[in-house]
Amino acid sequence: MMKRTMCLFIAFAIALCGVVQSQSNVKTPKRKPNNQTKMKQISPKDFSIFKVSDNVTLYSVTFKNQYKMDVAGHLFIPNKLDRNTQNPAIVVGHPMGAVKEQSADIYASNLADKGFITLSVDLSFWGESEGQARNIVSPDIYAETFSAAVDFLGTRPFVDKERIGAIGICGSGSFVISAAKIDPRIKAVATISMYDMGAANRNSLNKSLSLEQRKQIIADAAQQRYVEFEGGKTKYTSGCVHELTPDSNPIEIEFFNFYRTSRGEFIPKGVPPETTTHPTLTSNIKFMNFYPFNDLEMISPRPLLFITGDKAHSKEFSEDAYKHAAEPKELYYVKNAGHVDLYDRLDIIPFNKLTEFFTQKMK
Repeated sequence: MMKRTMCLFIAFAIALCGVVQSQSNVKTPKRKPNNQTKMKQISPKDFSIFKVSDNVTLYSVTFKNQYKMDVAGHLFIPNKLDRNTQNPAIVVGHPMGAVKEQSADIYASNLADKGFITLSVDLSFWGESEGQARNIVSPDIYAETFSAAVDFLGTRPFVDKERIGAIGICGSGSFVISAAKIDPRIKAVATISMYDMGAANRNSLNKSLSLEQRKQIIADAAQQRYVEFEGGKTKYTSGCVHELTPDSNPIEIEFFNFYRTSRGEFIPKGVPPETTTHPTLTSNIKFMNFYPFNDLEMISPRPLLFITGDKAHSKEFSEDAYKHAAEPKELYYVKNAGHVDLYDRLDIIPFNKLTEFFTQKMK
């Protein structure tokens, strides 16, 4: 009986190989031109909370991701760039709960001023990008945003598809790593003040969350699904507090001083202010299944640069990623910088370091 079973298994394997081989010989039909991308020149005065260099031209763009959802972005092109040649480009992702106007545009604008084509993007379910319900957590689709941005950039005639890099700020640091592990078109990756959104939700900072507390969070979210399935009010979680109290901790104060003041506040059109920065409670638990630092060796030999403030409450995540990553890799500390300092403080953000990294590593 065992011999007969083995023969059947071998026969099935051979048949399967035949199916795969026959499918590989099928000719792929030629693709029709992509009519689902839009590009319109805009003025930063229409939206911006920071200054865009006069040496850069700004465009509003939209393009489809693999799920046929619109991804919105800001494309920055240096005025002196030769559009008749192919040039290096960088995708920039915003902090978790933010939008492209908050921090991502700052990096994109300043690196465009250094000579790169840059594209800041709104993650799906946030900002101007599509996705319902709003503020949903979907790590896989977040990572897809970066690959979709590479699709867009790599099909522009003035972009060299062999020289496309990516930057992830805060939570997007973990999303861009997730994307790069399975998208070799991303030739170099830099993270800024990275949060591993999986570890942050499973363990909290400094592994301060117990297993029982984690189970209770999951149970609460599961029960809330019944409420919302029957038409009840959506609940939100985490994000930035909307007011400070005598009991506010230093991390709450740090985020408040960016997201709830003129320094970094930006409310997208049509978005209730009370929901900004907050993911939905029922979807946020999906981060519990998110392990971006597993199999980090998949990115090698493409280079990784982890940038964190030496005083950042989040530096444990950059240090952990560096430990798990294969060469070439670098962990770079910005002196006297906290987590949010690297969102927008032009006096300490290491743009020269980033310029050197992407210039040398994407030759």
